[in-house]
Amino acid sequence: MKEIRNILKAYRAFSHENHRLALASVVNVEESSYRRIGARMLVSSSGQWVGGISGGCLEGDALKRSQKAIFHNQPSRVVYDTMDDDKNQIGVGLGCNGRLEVLFTPISEDFGSDVIANLEKIIANKEASILLKIINVETTEEYLGLEVIVDDELSDLDFCAIDSAVLMEEIRKTRIKRRPQIVTLSNKTGEQLRVLVEFIRPETKLVVVGDNYDVRAMIGIAKELGWEIHVVGRKKKMSKSIFAQAAKVYEYESFHQIPQDEYTAVILMTHDYNWDKTLLPEFLQMDLPYVGMLGPKKRMAKMNDELPDVDLDQIHYFHAPVGLDIGAETPEEIALSITAEIVAVFREREGTSLKYRQGTIHHRD
Repeated sequence: MKEIRNILKAYRAFSHENHRLALASVVNVEESSYRRIGARMLVSSSGQWVGGISGGCLEGDALKRSQKAIFHNQPSRVVYDTMDDDKNQIGVGLGCNGRLEVLFTPISEDFGSDVIANLEKIIANKEASILLKIINVETTEEYLGLEVIVDDELSDLDFCAIDSAVLMEEIRKTRIKRRPQIVTLSNKTGEQLRVLVEFIRPETKLVVVGDNYDVRAMIGIAKELGWEIHVVGRKKKMSKSIFAQAAKVYEYESFHQIPQDEYTAVILMTHDYNWDKTLLPEFLQMDLPYVGMLGPKKRMAKMNDELPDVDLDQIHYFHAPVGLDIGAETPEEIALSITAEIVAVFREREGTSLKYRQGTIHHRD
């Protein structure tokens, strides 16, 4: 989501009288790749770019392809295949060893004018977004690159003459898997279209409860990740930097005002046992995917004994001591440990070393 925000910021900053633009998007990945489906790169006709589609091995060629799409005002699709050990192949030697499909879409009044509008909708959406995109066509080139954001209220979706019931079923499957999928569908004229059904998570919302100096480290790393930050504590104890980086700051008594959703994580770091004991049951009732509490095991055990209505050991989404076991000592290292655990929980991973993982690093898209 942070990359999309950066692309939109850059788009607004460009002088559209002097710069023509295109968007390069990763639309399919096979085997190993540094970036996954949904990686994006905004390119200008002058050669400036924001975002990325790889770890650096493909951006140079993608720049040229984007400029070609701008010049012809026509989308194109390119397959980068780095599976074989060919020294002349783009990407070999930089750890790719995979196959990427990239769609290059010019952004103009004639074509691709909806691309930026759709990115704006994705940013504004507080829930997961579904983006449909035609990534390959059998014969009718005019369909290539067409896309639409799915409105949850739609029951009859008109997209490239594909049967709406078939589309809605694929959308339903994607929502369940929470991962993108690529399907080949026939439209009413019998033409075969490859459609990317992209699942795009909203921004992670982090609620930090506390007002001590270590809160700044937690906010700093969350800001770098592009998360939406809310802080609960005594406002008079907080620095100006906290107010500048947080979406909103609340007094302890006003924490109920914080909007929550299925992408909200709460971390209690008040360093005050009584406040944690008061607030923890309230947050546990909100049915959030992640609630964490700073402090040692004996502190959590004591609290468990004093909260008769809950059994903290049996609540799978409650994490205390909080964070991954990386030997963190400083506030910055502790913040890194906690944010890493939140990412692991939201991505349904164990948070262990990748060297011990069986199979591929990423889920198959």
